[in-house]
Amino acid sequence: MPDPSEGATRAVLFDLDDTLVPFQTLAHWQWAWKPQGPALPERHARSAIRRSLRSWDRRRWQGLVGAAPSVGPADYRVFLHDTLLAIADRPVADSEVESVVDRFLRPSPHGESHPDVAPALVWLQAHGVPFGVLTPLPEPVARAYLARAGLGANVPLFADPSSADAPRLPAAGAFRSARNALVGRSGRVVYLGDLYWSDVRAAARAGLGAVLLDRHDLFEGLGGARIGSLAELPALLDAVAAPGSPVGLNDGAGGPAEPGGPA
Repeated sequence: MPDPSEGATRAVLFDLDDTLVPFQTLAHWQWAWKPQGPALPERHARSAIRRSLRSWDRRRWQGLVGAAPSVGPADYRVFLHDTLLAIADRPVADSEVESVVDRFLRPSPHGESHPDVAPALVWLQAHGVPFGVLTPLPEPVARAYLARAGLGANVPLFADPSSADAPRLPAAGAFRSARNALVGRSGRVVYLGDLYWSDVRAAARAGLGAVLLDRHDLFEGLGGARIGSLAELPALLDAVAAPGSPVGLNDGAGGPAEPGGPA
C-alpha cells in the first residue's frame, strides 16, 4: 500500500455502533429485554430490527435536509422504544420499555464482537494511518462499548457533544469537526458507517470520503462505494490513493444527495 504521507488517505473515521461494535443484534436485544428467556423469535426479531434501522436512517436524514426536526438524544430513545415494540409485536408497559432501553444502552456481558475489526485497526496502526471514532452516542456509553470490545482507551473518540450549540450528527459540522481534529481542515478522510443515508450520504455531503460498511446487505441495491467487511479496507484505501481512482474522497456515497432522500 502507498505510504499515507504520499498523497494517500490520511485518516479513517469510523462509526461506532454496528460498525466497530455489534449493537442492533438479536443477542443484545435478548439480553436487554429477556436475559433469562424465553428466546426471542429469531426470524421475526431480526426482521423487526432491520426495518427499524431503515426507518431510523430515514428519520435522521429527514432531520438533516429539513424535512423534519433534527434528531437528538430523546429521538434516539424513541427509536429504541419503537424497535422494542416492533420486536415484541404487542403492547409493552412504558416502565418496562424505559428499563429495557436503559439496559440496551449498556454493554452486555456476552461480549459480541466483529472479527474483522481488530485486524483492520492493527493494519491501520502498522501503516501509520490515523483513525478515530465518530458517534452520536454519549461519551460514557461510547467509551464503555469500546472498552467492552477491547479497543482500548486511546482511540480518538468524537461523541455526542455536551454543548447544546455544537453540531450533532448527522450535521455536516459534526463530520468536519472530527476530520479537523484528526488531520486538520485540509486533511483527507474516509468515513465508514453502516447506515446509507444518515451516515454515508451525510458524510459525503460534508465533503468527506464516504463508504458504506454493509455486512448484512441492509442497503442492497443502493449506489456508492460499499464494502461487506473491514477485511476489504486495505484494498479500498489502495483504490482511494491510486491516481484517477473511481472512489472519490468527497463522493464515496455517490455525491451530494438530493433533498428527497429515501422513499
